[in-house]
Amino acid sequence: MKIERFITAAMLCLTLLLPFSGTGQRNVVLNQPNYDEESLFHFGFVLGVNQSFVTIRPIDDLRTHNFDYTYLPDILPTPDSAKVLNIGSTPIPGFVISIVGNMQMGKYFELQFVPSLAFGDRSINYDLETYTTFAGGDTTQRFTVIKKIPSTYINFPLEIKYKSLRYNNFRPYLLGGAQYSLDLASQAKKREQKNRNEKVVKFNSNDVYAIAGVGFDLYNEWFKFGFEIKMMYGIMDVLKRENNIYTESIDKVSSKIFQVSFTFE
Repeated sequence: MKIERFITAAMLCLTLLLPFSGTGQRNVVLNQPNYDEESLFHFGFVLGVNQSFVTIRPIDDLRTHNFDYTYLPDILPTPDSAKVLNIGSTPIPGFVISIVGNMQMGKYFELQFVPSLAFGDRSINYDLETYTTFAGGDTTQRFTVIKKIPSTYINFPLEIKYKSLRYNNFRPYLLGGAQYSLDLASQAKKREQKNRNEKVVKFNSNDVYAIAGVGFDLYNEWFKFGFEIKMMYGIMDVLKRENNIYTESIDKVSSKIFQVSFTFE
């Protein structure tokens, strides 16, 4: 994936720059020269955009597995059976708002807690082939079913930042951590009531993510501005099993989120 390659390249470049970031400084006016030393804790807020992905692992015999009509809840008129030829997903943009609290852990490390509210949708695309037997023969149809899964997350990430030496008013960093997420939109009963003829694919409300990212801080006269890029990799299987063709054709679904954030402290 291009996003992952970009993240890897950015982390490598920052890692190579860290040992040399304190050398060759020019004589410039330092904004808030004692910002990182004057207080143990710092607070601020974060605005960001994200893109939600799902990594789908289908069942081993996906293209040969035949589902009878009892597994086809919303395909009308109901065929006798169906197969899933392919399963894919489409990333959809969203946004996130957060508050941030930082605790200094020496000269180079910082512990960061960033509770946030994030909005983003995901979709799963199923390429289906249905079979129906009539008196005059058999009928086969191929079509794509798109299931959209809206999500509203409350996130509780705990991150550790490794910062380079400050270069004038610029300071790059790497970060890693873990995040617990609670999906408030997973309660899909309301969507099912609204779309009675459509089966809603549901995700479990709880997930745990591993976090990796890069960023930099810019020290302004009145505040510190940060720019950050990070990836969040879901560890758990989030698909809720409901004994239909949309869930039984999948072995595992895990979440993945790409996020660009702007921090003001």
